[in-house]
Amino acid sequence: MEEKREKKGQNSHQETQFVKIFDTTLRDGEQSPGASMTTAEKVRVAKQLEKLRVDIIEAGFAAASPGDFEAIYNIAKEVTDSTICSLARAVERDIAQAGKAIEPAKKRRIHTFIATSPIHMEYKLRMKPDEVIKRAVEAVKYARTFVDDVEFSCEDAGRSEMEFLKEIIDATIEAGATTINIPDTVGYRFPNEMGEMIKELVTYFDGRGVTFSVHCHNDLGLATANSLFAVLNGARQVECTINGLGERAGNASLEEVVMAMKVRRDLFKGLDTRINTREIYPTSRLVADITGIKPQPNKAIVGKNAFAHESGIHQDGVLKYKETYEIMRAEDIGLDIKDTIVLGKHSGRHALRKKLEQLGFSCNDEELEKIFTRFKKLADRKKEIYDEDLIALVNEMRNTTPIVYKLLSLQLTDCSNGVPSAYAKIEFNGEVKEEVAIGKGIIDAVFKVIDRITGLKGILKDYRVEAVTQGKDALAKVMVKVEFDQEKPPVLGHGVDIDTMKASAEAYLNALNNYLHMKDLLPTLQTSTRGEI
Repeated sequence: MEEKREKKGQNSHQETQFVKIFDTTLRDGEQSPGASMTTAEKVRVAKQLEKLRVDIIEAGFAAASPGDFEAIYNIAKEVTDSTICSLARAVERDIAQAGKAIEPAKKRRIHTFIATSPIHMEYKLRMKPDEVIKRAVEAVKYARTFVDDVEFSCEDAGRSEMEFLKEIIDATIEAGATTINIPDTVGYRFPNEMGEMIKELVTYFDGRGVTFSVHCHNDLGLATANSLFAVLNGARQVECTINGLGERAGNASLEEVVMAMKVRRDLFKGLDTRINTREIYPTSRLVADITGIKPQPNKAIVGKNAFAHESGIHQDGVLKYKETYEIMRAEDIGLDIKDTIVLGKHSGRHALRKKLEQLGFSCNDEELEKIFTRFKKLADRKKEIYDEDLIALVNEMRNTTPIVYKLLSLQLTDCSNGVPSAYAKIEFNGEVKEEVAIGKGIIDAVFKVIDRITGLKGILKDYRVEAVTQGKDALAKVMVKVEFDQEKPPVLGHGVDIDTMKASAEAYLNALNNYLHMKDLLPTLQTSTRGEI
């Protein structure tokens, strides 16, 4: 019934035509350098592709190795909803191996191919065109002895002559091919050219009962565009891979093809896929984890930044109405994110306030301005601001301890065979004092120079450092416990900065200011605001 509806749909805009998604991640995708998978890993990916509702899974090249054969055979036993396919050259041995490998599958296909471009026939195959046609016909006929579903591919069709393509396609249809694949093997064609080629072939073979397919490579970055133009011109199967994996620059990306058709329904009227788009992101992550090849951050649909906004203008628009800068929803591809706002140096006050509210902080305009100033300075020094960074900024801004001593600058000298020394400039009651000190270590030197400037000697009882966030540019949070008076308990001090030594100095001064505040020893002066990060 489904096939009848599809065929009827090709001549009617009343019915939905389903474009088949042929996934070759486990065959062409695995040919990416470094992307080899074990049999168990291939089975895991195949089961996930089944959840994604891929129509055909090209599980491998059975004749390539015993490992490939085993993987295809195990996938054929495990997967029931998708058609399981094996690639085979137009060679009897390859086809026989493919037939045996997919034998356990509920739905089976053999995909056989031979090159059809003049350059391939002359230099690779060293065969005449009539010899190529004869080999193709024999291969399709032999494949039909194993399965009813046979796909024939004209390798390097993108550089083949149209009249020869028509001749070999006609012969392979007569031999029993049910799907004809037109690969742009080296990513040579432009979208308009691919569309025109498919339109001419679909029109020429109208009524022959075959599905035309495309398999586009990304050498010029046009694989997805070429595939979509082919669909608009009559192709009803697209061969693609998860994350665009594949030979050289890769293949058309499944997620890009599927989501382009979903988002632009106005162009793809009456066309759809059976893909469960909510499984796109989980599938992408699984393939990336297994192969170790992660999509680049700006990769369409599944890249880390695909739904992230840093520009203040963009953030303001998205916060007011998501569709100002988002043409699809993250949840549509199975990406569970509470927030798509990424704070950085381009972010504005609106985005910062929204993020702080999400973290549970309510700030008035004055507080927001203070935090925003600190935030901007930090953003100039860090690539990305994390929630923990903001929490640290807010907590420091809200520290109510009056400032007696304020660190203005710190300069350190240390090396494996040298003498650790520290120079500091500190403000006290409107007066700037500076000193230099040496120590047993660099931290010792930092604390000694502060003691020398303030005239108050502290005894360090505890010193801890932790990273507030991840990455080499993470904020360092330093906690010190210092004793300034043997008759009083030690006081705590905290400091936060990308520079651990500066955070240490801030923590020590914070402890000193806390001590003076508790002792009610504050001198009569205009206290300055808390030191900025």
